[in-house]
Amino acid sequence: MREITAGEITEAIKSLSMSAAYHLGEDVVSALDKGLEEETSPSGQDVLKQLLENAQIADEGKFPMCQDTGLAVIFVELGQDVHVAGGDLNEAINEGVRQGYEEAFLRKSVCHPFTRKNTGDNTPAIIHIKVVPGDRLKLTLAGKGGGSENMSRVMMLKPSDGKDGIIDYVVQRVKESGPNPCPPIVVGVGIGGTFERAALLAKEALLRDIGEPNPDPELAEMERIIFERINKLGIGPAGLGGRTTSLGVHVEMQQCHIASLPVAVNINCHAHRHKELII
Repeated sequence: MREITAGEITEAIKSLSMSAAYHLGEDVVSALDKGLEEETSPSGQDVLKQLLENAQIADEGKFPMCQDTGLAVIFVELGQDVHVAGGDLNEAINEGVRQGYEEAFLRKSVCHPFTRKNTGDNTPAIIHIKVVPGDRLKLTLAGKGGGSENMSRVMMLKPSDGKDGIIDYVVQRVKESGPNPCPPIVVGVGIGGTFERAALLAKEALLRDIGEPNPDPELAEMERIIFERINKLGIGPAGLGGRTTSLGVHVEMQQCHIASLPVAVNINCHAHRHKELII
């Protein structure tokens, strides 16, 4: 059994909190560059140039790339041969979020649902733990902004709706969202499982690098079709018109009940923040 201390986990989450806020992934920058090459709308081109410049300034100066530094969503892959020593795993993660957001002066965005009183330290984080074989601990942090999260939905389709019904629903959800999720967006789609599992699949889909298709050819083809249809909606960068509404569409799927067809859409804005670290 390998020991990993709670302190190591706190330090890792603290580092990820800062890195995710400052440094846009190379996959996202490449997707923005590609969008700029293909964008025909002058206003869309201008927005994409500004987004790229903003990302460069944030990267070089270690500034948050967006004022909404997000609610910290943490995905944990915990090796079954790992023992967390010296503290509680959940508290170690929350302490890392607490320290990272405080030290980097990142906006705290967590509040009581009724009183709207801010917790003051961006905790509690949303933590998903999966036990896997091995003796490693993989931590992935996604800083989830409120605007894009608000546009996400879970829908229980009829089994007879099939693939065409799923595609139509996802495209319609993006169309209805319009400029609200700060396009260009990344669209995560979760199909199957149950009501709550579909939502988690959609969020997990957002962790995949842009441009990396699902290894299942059928799902990869679905990603391509949805992506093309979304970029024909004309919403464009910042919702000002153009072809670059989405930088990528990622679909994940698992089996479901014979009477159900759950579909979830989870949207990320252009500040597509996700960083990972393995201990």
